[in-house]
Amino acid sequence: MLIITLPDGTEKSFDQQTISVFDVAKSIGSGLAKATIAGKVNGELVDASFLIESNSILSIITDKDKEGIETIRHSTAHLLAQATQMLYPDAQVTIGPVIDNGFFYDFAYKDGFLEDDLVKIEKNMNKLVKQNLKIERSEMSRDEAIKFFKDKGEYYKAEIIESIPAKQVLSLYQQGDFIDLCRGPHVPSTAKLKAFKLTKLAGAYWRGDSNNEMLQRVYGTAWRNKEELEGYLYRLEEAEKRDHRKIGKTQDLFHMQEEAPGMVFWHEKGWTLYQIVEQTMRSVFRNNDYKEVHTPQLIDKSLWEKSGHWDKFGDAMFTTSSDNRDYAVKPMNCPAHIQIYNQGLKSYRDLPLRLAEFGSCHRNEPSGTLHGIMRVRNFVQDDGHIFCSSKQIQSEVSKFIDLTFEVYKHFGFENVDIKLSTRPEKRVGLDEVWDRAEAALVEALNAKGIVWELQKGEGAFYGPKIEFVLKDCLDRQWQCGTLQVDFSMPQRLGAQFIAEDNSKQTPVMLHRAIVGSLERFVGILIEHYEGAFPSWLAPIQAVILNISEKQADFALIIEKKLKKQGLRVISDLRNEKIGFKIREHSMQRFPYLLVVGDREMKNKEISIRKRGGEDLGSMSINEFVELIKEEQ
Repeated sequence: MLIITLPDGTEKSFDQQTISVFDVAKSIGSGLAKATIAGKVNGELVDASFLIESNSILSIITDKDKEGIETIRHSTAHLLAQATQMLYPDAQVTIGPVIDNGFFYDFAYKDGFLEDDLVKIEKNMNKLVKQNLKIERSEMSRDEAIKFFKDKGEYYKAEIIESIPAKQVLSLYQQGDFIDLCRGPHVPSTAKLKAFKLTKLAGAYWRGDSNNEMLQRVYGTAWRNKEELEGYLYRLEEAEKRDHRKIGKTQDLFHMQEEAPGMVFWHEKGWTLYQIVEQTMRSVFRNNDYKEVHTPQLIDKSLWEKSGHWDKFGDAMFTTSSDNRDYAVKPMNCPAHIQIYNQGLKSYRDLPLRLAEFGSCHRNEPSGTLHGIMRVRNFVQDDGHIFCSSKQIQSEVSKFIDLTFEVYKHFGFENVDIKLSTRPEKRVGLDEVWDRAEAALVEALNAKGIVWELQKGEGAFYGPKIEFVLKDCLDRQWQCGTLQVDFSMPQRLGAQFIAEDNSKQTPVMLHRAIVGSLERFVGILIEHYEGAFPSWLAPIQAVILNISEKQADFALIIEKKLKKQGLRVISDLRNEKIGFKIREHSMQRFPYLLVVGDREMKNKEISIRKRGGEDLGSMSINEFVELIKEEQ
């Protein structure tokens, strides 16, 4: 007799010696059986056809589960490969993994695909779905699999298998005439794949090595149903319109160029926006008892070796030499902040000590990962490090969580997810130290009643971390803030304080950032607001437009008065029709257009036109200043 325990603790008994995941679902109800995509047996994800041979804990996976949608996307990648090879038999398949919101498959095809080919492939995929092809798993030895794929002319697939250890049994999945190497699991049949779309073509080097041949990558997305697919495609279209690189060019905010890859050339308006973000965060530092510091860009290699960064990040550091000494351009600020802490003996009365820096960091990111100002090689962090005792961890973590939520709300982000990342495989420090650090963060989160997600193995090499993930207006996720508990680096770099009992102890170091990279955060703001910033954040809050040359001097007087009040304004005194100027500046999405004609000049007023076309009528300069201040 088999006993299957379900997630709610319910036990189901079966007389037979084996039973499939699907049949267990069927015994619970026909609706569940129809919805079953896969299963999780004793924590391991398996196919719905998997045979359970001993008493086990079972979770039925449907498309409502995270694992279910990932299985759908994985199976859709195989569907793409099958449909492609039916149309283009010379195309060899390589790899086809699941990615965020979709999947891709890389093909070796000498003729190359065109955009029109995606339409044909997608049409063929829909035909295969209607055929309701059964997807079946089989096993094969490594050597048999190599021969099998070589005989099929799939040399890339054979090369992948050759890199797998000998004597390993491999799993293959077949649907119709198509068979592919895969760990699985997959949906039971192609009919389960109801909503997908091929989105774009790209190039990709075989195995990510630029010395290898270039392959063609086909991207796609897959969802539970048509409604979710349409919603995603709408968000994709919106994201394209909001691309910070396009808006950056249209609004003259910044540019990038090949002579400085991954570095930003800020234009006046873009730098104003950047400075508003920086000054906002500087105010946050000041109001929360942080001491702002500044540390060198070049630091001797020996310090990075002591801190552990050289072994972990050495390949990503920019380096130079002088006077027979090796230096690294700093990729992060933490070792330098410990050097400041170490100047002078510290007492327990000095803790917590909060240091902050707008630290300019350089990292030699791979060129293929660079993306506008979202992923750069030179960035500035709103970096901070809190030196405290073990007893102070809880209160400091709690304060920082509250502060972070407050800052995000100020910038217009109400939706924030919290994730806890624990010890990675490659790390420094003893396990008992990691136990203490992880327990401290768990306790702090639970004490505040915060719902959080566990990310096993995703912590920094020196300590676990809390990650703050913003959701923008398109529900896209952006990981910005972090808080990391570090017992190791202060000890490695000799940080100490005199405790109440006069003993020398090592402080705990909390690494923290709220917006993270200022460059990236500005990019997020551009896309979140689509360049239509609230007036407090807008690089230019208002443009003064004269109707004719007679009001030019009056317009300049208004500009001067508004600037004295701290407003960011410009004048457009060109000899153009007022309608033309209004249309042109409306495209720039400035919060306000201030029109002055003969009537306004006579009454010493301005006619206010709000972004979006709303006419607020005429008001005095002082009334407009009050309006802006209220918004701020």
